[in-house]
Amino acid sequence: MRSATIVGGGILGLAVAERLAREGRTVTLLEKEDRWAAHQTGHNSGVIHAGPYYAPGSLKAEMCRAGNASMAAFAAEHGIPHEIGGKLIVATAEKELPGLDRLAERARANGVPSRLVGPEEAREFEPEVAAVRALRVETTGIVDYAAVSRRLAELAGEHGAELLTGARVRRVAVTGAGVEVEHDRGTSRSDVLINCAGLQADRVARLAGIEPEVRIMPFRGEYYELKEERRPLVRGLIYPVPDPDLPFLGVHLTRGVDGGVHAGPNAVLALAREGYRWSDIRLGDAWDAATYPGFLRLARRNLGTGAAEVARSFSRTLFARSLARLVPALQRDDIVRAGSGVRAQAMRRDGSLADDFVIQPAARQLHVLNAPSPAATSSLEIAAHIVAAADGLD
Repeated sequence: MRSATIVGGGILGLAVAERLAREGRTVTLLEKEDRWAAHQTGHNSGVIHAGPYYAPGSLKAEMCRAGNASMAAFAAEHGIPHEIGGKLIVATAEKELPGLDRLAERARANGVPSRLVGPEEAREFEPEVAAVRALRVETTGIVDYAAVSRRLAELAGEHGAELLTGARVRRVAVTGAGVEVEHDRGTSRSDVLINCAGLQADRVARLAGIEPEVRIMPFRGEYYELKEERRPLVRGLIYPVPDPDLPFLGVHLTRGVDGGVHAGPNAVLALAREGYRWSDIRLGDAWDAATYPGFLRLARRNLGTGAAEVARSFSRTLFARSLARLVPALQRDDIVRAGSGVRAQAMRRDGSLADDFVIQPAARQLHVLNAPSPAATSSLEIAAHIVAAADGLD
């Protein structure tokens, strides 16, 4: 592979562009928005994950462990604000202890520096936390991923990559000689197409004539933040024991690199692929999601959970109540609305959620169809994996 066209200017597409350009390949990166990291990358909580959640041997587990180190090293090398302060995963009731023990075992299997601590030691890290027991994960950190993305774009450009914003893809033609991509800024030709389009990844695959093995479902995560005077209630990162049947980690508390404390996110189906508010509605997107057999099966299995998430979306009181399970001192008036993000969750027709990264190859094409958290943490490692896979394409 001498040349590549990359679709998607989030952290993953930029990491792939930077790596290819650094190796001397001819690279064109197409981003439909007018800036980098406009969607998933620019709307997350900025956590450098350590990897206690993921199935041992999975791509997520392997790349998160390596990415935890490489992302911190990249931030340090390029002067990007970051901190490795660890986190607590907190069991607030006896019934959550088996789940916490399973996480501790996974953490050990994945080589994640961590240990179980009792309530007194948990309060040494977080004096206001309510814990029956907690898992202390030492290597979790925080970083500014938008800043990481901007630096990757600068480096890719310095190595000769052509980086185009405002370049929505309109047509893809694949021949034996290569790939031709028509977009709003012109036409790009290359040996291969690498699709890192996130929320639009399955649609880009269809433009290229590929039937994706999963469908993207947009789940909006809404955040609050603690009022400045209440920030001292949280020193670092406090997470609940997650529901093992869902891909979300639950509402948590995260002190960011700016000193603010983010609270959230919840998880509700967005009514547009890039629907950051309830008022953001695209009828085609909503119909596409609501009529997909996989979503209907998932919804039937999780009616109670889904209804609770929607209720919490509209109620600051319910949101605060979820936070108070972790930090009892937190009350409704301690939090204010902040931004939201939309997660590109890959789903299969049987209603199962893709648990691992999904990268679907085809002739002269590579489609990244599922790269949710910890994709930002692992982006430099995923980029290396993608480049190696693209070199093997016909």
